[in-house]
Amino acid sequence: MGGVRTLVIDVGGSNLKILREGEEKRRKVKSGPHLSAEVMVQSVHDVCSDWDWERVSIGYPSPVVGGRPLLNPSNLGGGWVGFDYQAAFGCPVRILNDAAMQALGSYHGGRMLFLGLGTGLGSAMIEHGHLEPLELGHMPFREDCFEHYTGKAGLKRQGFEAWRDTVFEVVGQFVDAIDPDYVVLGGGNVKKLDELPDRCERGSNFNAFVGGFRMWEQDA
Repeated sequence: MGGVRTLVIDVGGSNLKILREGEEKRRKVKSGPHLSAEVMVQSVHDVCSDWDWERVSIGYPSPVVGGRPLLNPSNLGGGWVGFDYQAAFGCPVRILNDAAMQALGSYHGGRMLFLGLGTGLGSAMIEHGHLEPLELGHMPFREDCFEHYTGKAGLKRQGFEAWRDTVFEVVGQFVDAIDPDYVVLGGGNVKKLDELPDRCERGSNFNAFVGGFRMWEQDA
């Protein structure tokens, strides 16, 4: 690494989670509808004023194309699209969809499907090292879309047992259609599942930070 330190920012609907390479404990800031891109940058500088870094990785909770946010997140403030992140941080910045970043940190070979059980349903595929962000959560399912039933609101609306059964059904459909070697179930709500569907392994939100560090590995 030549002493170059990466700061990873995982942008969530409830919290910003931040970790610098070499540190053991992440830092957290409340997010929500007030959180614009500009407020995010200022919040990171405020809470990490005693850290220095040479580059930044951002996990972004909406589609990212060509390393740039395509849409503003539905549950955060505005100003994310077209924002100059590199100028704001004063160093190189790389941005991935948050599910893709966690997928990158979860990967250990072969064909892996990542599904993030969080506010929505994050998704990404890695095939023999090639990362492909997906938007499976927005595909039609029943009377709405997949994340309407598997996301945080779906859990609250259906109750745990019906939500769990839906998650098993949805994972089964994706496994039948994609036939991955394994599925990593990540996101904050995977901890609610005592048992996992076939071919699944339990992910960890910490893998988002691992993915953020891995985003720069080809330059090491």
